Amino acid sequence: MALIEIATFPDLMMAEIVRGRLEAEGIAAVVFDAGLSGLGLGAMTPARLMVDEDDVAQAQQILSEADSFEAD
Repeated sequence: MALIEIATFPDLMMAEIVRGRLEAEGIAAVVFDAGLSGLGLGAMTPARLMVDEDDVAQAQQILSEADSFEAD
């Protein structure tokens, strides 16, 4: 299982919302660097949203259909 970064967020809360959206669709997701992003250092260390390499295409499709957030 290799994890692939599919989006970055300067805000930990937004990263968690998007992670929840993916998990609601059946895609396991993990937020990396959440501790640093949560300290308000998002510009320096953004929260990275990661999924299994087998789920990348489906996760990217879900992200592209969502219009309630902005991913980098």
